[in-house]
Amino acid sequence: MGGEVVLAGIAPHPPIMVPEVGGVEAEKVIASRRAMAEMARLLQETQPETVVLISPHSTVFADGVAINGLSEVEGDLSYFRAPQVRLKFSVDRELAAEVAAEARELGVTVAVLDREKARRLRADLSLDHGMMVPLYFLQQGMGNARLLPVAMSLLPGAELYAFGLAVQRAAAKLGRRIAVIASGDLSHRLQPGAPAGYSPRGEEFDHLLVELVRKGDVPGIINIDPVLAEEAGECGWRSIIMMLGALDGLAVEPRVLSYEGPFGVGYLVAVFLPRGKDENRRLLADLLDRRRRAVEERRKGESPYVRLARKALEEYVKHGRVIDPPDPLPEEFRRRAGVFVSIKKHGQLRGCIGTIAPTTDNIAAEIIRNAIQAGTADPRFFPVEEDELDELVYSVDILKEPEPVGGLEDLDPKKYGVIVRSGFRSGLLLPNLEGIDTAEEQVRIARQKAGIGPDEPVRLERFEVERYY
Repeated sequence: MGGEVVLAGIAPHPPIMVPEVGGVEAEKVIASRRAMAEMARLLQETQPETVVLISPHSTVFADGVAINGLSEVEGDLSYFRAPQVRLKFSVDRELAAEVAAEARELGVTVAVLDREKARRLRADLSLDHGMMVPLYFLQQGMGNARLLPVAMSLLPGAELYAFGLAVQRAAAKLGRRIAVIASGDLSHRLQPGAPAGYSPRGEEFDHLLVELVRKGDVPGIINIDPVLAEEAGECGWRSIIMMLGALDGLAVEPRVLSYEGPFGVGYLVAVFLPRGKDENRRLLADLLDRRRRAVEERRKGESPYVRLARKALEEYVKHGRVIDPPDPLPEEFRRRAGVFVSIKKHGQLRGCIGTIAPTTDNIAAEIIRNAIQAGTADPRFFPVEEDELDELVYSVDILKEPEPVGGLEDLDPKKYGVIVRSGFRSGLLLPNLEGIDTAEEQVRIARQKAGIGPDEPVRLERFEVERYY
């Protein structure tokens, strides 16, 4: 038989589903357990030779995908007081190597981890609970199928989807029948007392995702607002996108087998059954083109400040030259102020450097200096390379004068940035950042940036910014 994807699916992973862990509480997720039994039956019916399982609880990397490259992999639920629940599987190492090769062709970084690489990267190669829980239910339908354990990645959506396409291509090249399962729970904020606290956006996210899965709307799933996903406190969205890439170019029959959230966390069980080729569902080129057009549209509306920041970095990366401020200098560039330049690539931070107070003669010089620093000297990132420049978007924050405040009650992370000071150490966080919703979070992160301990006394200052795109 030729190589192909015979089944894809979404599986939740709450350990409480496992009777040895949950006991009588496992009965509260009986719908999910029955749906997982149905997925196992479909696995048995489709007879995959390898099950590719993507988990958000393996060692996750921001810049690539990690694949387990051991010959055998095992795990247990001892952390959840059920050490007797142990599983062991043979790993499809040949498929792992071929997936990595195909992913490289598509521009996606993949690391196949042996024990030495895992040690250097501090990666755990045992089966985490994001794999153990689905496998507990699916093993009955797997027969002699091998496993390919994959860690979810924080790469942008198009790259996650491309990885799934690499899995499909590798299976075809090797003549391997495979199933691809995305492990992941949905919102962790469905009700008061939920593990990540309550947010009304949790139910909004879950309802949207379940409906998109029911319709088989792959572009809709990929293009879910990342702010919504963040506020919902989900952990399965990226795994799902990776799985969906394995269905590129295929007609599919989507089936939502169950959805429930009795503990404040959304559990979705769904399958996608391939039904032949469908050239209209080849989506990667469209995803990349849509992303390119979005950058072009944003640049059409750039403010003069952002245009100067972009020009400064592009000229420096391409030619090693530091541009001069505009001559004559427009009125809006003549004042002095602290400036932060932030750079993003595909929605993810690529660099951010700034000054709390002015260090140059005018804002133009401040922007030029900090744009180059943000792109080449942010210690969290490698320097920007020339082939990235067309994919970058910029924002410029011009800081107003900071003022001292008495405590957290005087802060508002949506309106004010914060500066924390202790001796010669200081840390700054800009206002209105995604995922920063409380003054406590804002100050905690600013402390971390400054290397100030959580119990050390600090002086607090707040400031407003003019933000330009």
